[in-house]
Amino acid sequence: MTDDFTYLTHEPTGPLRRFVASIWYARGRLRAPAERVAPTGSAVLGLVLGAPIAQVARNGHGDGHVARTGFLLGPDDQPMLNRPLGETWCVGVVATPIGCATAFGVDPRALRGRLVGAEPWAPVRRELLALDDPGDMIAAVEDVLRESVAGHEPALPRCTDAVEAAVAALVADPGRPVADVARELHLSHAHLDRGFRRVVGLSPGTFARVTRMRDLLASLDTGRPVGWGQVAADRGWYDQAHLIRHFRRHTGTTPAAYVAAYRAVYGDAATEPGFAPVVNPVQDSPSARA
Repeated sequence: MTDDFTYLTHEPTGPLRRFVASIWYARGRLRAPAERVAPTGSAVLGLVLGAPIAQVARNGHGDGHVARTGFLLGPDDQPMLNRPLGETWCVGVVATPIGCATAFGVDPRALRGRLVGAEPWAPVRRELLALDDPGDMIAAVEDVLRESVAGHEPALPRCTDAVEAAVAALVADPGRPVADVARELHLSHAHLDRGFRRVVGLSPGTFARVTRMRDLLASLDTGRPVGWGQVAADRGWYDQAHLIRHFRRHTGTTPAAYVAAYRAVYGDAATEPGFAPVVNPVQDSPSARA
């Protein structure tokens, strides 16, 4: 991001907050030509109002998409490569882990690890282009989401409440064994796993790993030296090598390279975690590293 990059987020209130984690607005030019966007553990919608964005899911190994009007990114445990082809101008939505089907009208199982267009949202995009104020844009998207939730909530599967409780337990303690969560909810491990995949689109174990990594990224001070061995011990990884494996899968790069990229591009500037700059998209692509 640059000094003149505008990034706003809004957390809905009331019944909508069960299915929508945040609505965001972004406009400006990145300091780096590309970035790796770490997974959220849920689905993400983006409506592109400006220049197209070249994107590849699964850290460059999945669906490729030039988002000219929008994109819908499914739940995953790997980052998306994101390369704006001009100034970024986008309004988007991050669903809660249980919110994909209700907010976006799409089964999360069909979106697992996928990156697709957002054609059904074209009327909303046209409405946004007629507005000037970012706050008005966010409010317009929120109104549409309330209608979507009202239409889709009655069709939620019966296991949704149990899965929602499991999500809350794993967010509170991502290192907790899934079997313990299942026992607390009076479910078999297999029953919880099936319901979780149906509602969230990920297995509970994968979701816990994503949540654990998100907590770690949010806690990092990229302006200071990081003792990764101590981080691994404090946060419950077996050892530093175990942490590095999970970190690389989540961010597409090693812990040291992640911190170095943030320092090189952003210095001491405040930034959002999980948006790792890619200075040379060709040299730093998965195929170039293979």
